[in-house]
Amino acid sequence: MVDNRYATALVIACVLSLLATVYLSVAVGTQYWYQYTSPTVRSEANASELRVLREEFVEGEFDEKTYSDSLFRLNGTVGLWWRCLQVPTDTHWYKEPDPKMVMECVSFSLSQQFTPKYKEPGNHNSGEDIIRTYLWRCQFLLPLVSLGLVVLGGVVGFCACLCRSLSPTLGIGLLHLLAGLCSLATVCCFLAGLDLLHRVSVLPEQVDGTLGWSLYLALISSPLNMMAAALLVWAARSHSKSYYRMTAYRVA
Repeated sequence: MVDNRYATALVIACVLSLLATVYLSVAVGTQYWYQYTSPTVRSEANASELRVLREEFVEGEFDEKTYSDSLFRLNGTVGLWWRCLQVPTDTHWYKEPDPKMVMECVSFSLSQQFTPKYKEPGNHNSGEDIIRTYLWRCQFLLPLVSLGLVVLGGVVGFCACLCRSLSPTLGIGLLHLLAGLCSLATVCCFLAGLDLLHRVSVLPEQVDGTLGWSLYLALISSPLNMMAAALLVWAARSHSKSYYRMTAYRVA
């Protein structure tokens, strides 16, 4: 028999866990982790240069310097699995003061996610930048680990419900705690890697960057998982103490 307090805590923990999973899943699948605001097109020469960047971005080979320059100068957005540009539909970009903009996106393939980063982006002779390489790899692996831990916790919890046992609740809480830490580490790795990229890349003038809503969703999912973990651990510990007291009373 489960006390109403423990049942309420378990229900709230399940809701928090579900919200955290939805938020993190949306964050991983969208590209608005970081957004660049670029200056407008000034002349035909400038427009021709930007067209070349756009073509290399969409059709060219994968190169960090190429796609980074395109993101900087074409109002780019970047996520864990996507990189996108905002470009006008009209070929004569500079002739319209406010052209209609469309978004063109290219996904990172799995092999590209494991591509090493170099101390000078685009220069393979400059040597591998170990820190940026592993920050990049961790930022897309950690959210998958986080989602996997939550799914594992859900499976264990479902089996516990079938068996009508609260014994695995402590373990489920620890799984959610690890999931929350992985979500938080994902955001930290992304921001650290982005800061290091900006240090080794030359940002054009009048280019500003802002954090996107996808990153905030991933950030919110972390405390939600931790709150769910705290409720699960509390329910497991409190129920265990009550069970031991009841057992001792019956023996006495």
